Amino acid sequence: MRVYLPCTLPALARVAGAGELGPAPLTGYAVTPALIEWYVSGDTEELEYVALTEAARASLRMLAADRADGVEVAARRVVVAVDVPDGDVTVRPDLEERARVRLDAAVPSARIAAVHVDEPEAVKDVEAAIAALPAADLGDDDARFTVDGAEANELLWYATQEIPDLIG
Repeated sequence: MRVYLPCTLPALARVAGAGELGPAPLTGYAVTPALIEWYVSGDTEELEYVALTEAARASLRMLAADRADGVEVAARRVVVAVDVPDGDVTVRPDLEERARVRLDAAVPSARIAAVHVDEPEAVKDVEAAIAALPAADLGDDDARFTVDGAEANELLWYATQEIPDLIG
């Protein structure tokens, strides 16, 4: 199963050094039965894009949390796509996020299929979205619009052999 794991550039550097994504449990996003039911007319590619987008939203929250903890982190969303056995994935149908899943074990780097990262030109929109998150969470429509604005930026696709260039 293809699972999209939210990440940040510093976390990706730790993955490269450790040789795995972890520690478990890991929250990811995938094409789940609930997502298929909700998105009735979508094909697999469209459904995977929805899961990728959910992971990018989670990456934005990781960036905000790092900043709140005083960690210097580039305002670029990162999503790591991994291929894992279906049995390693726990689907949570009770959650509002239809694509959300849990991995109960760390994921070896060999299972990374690709990495998706904001292009440098997206930094301004991602910075604004990070700043707007608290107000958006409280229901401010203008702040939600700003957060959604980060999603207007497509994540770029990188092969696994390009990870050293991303973190270098």
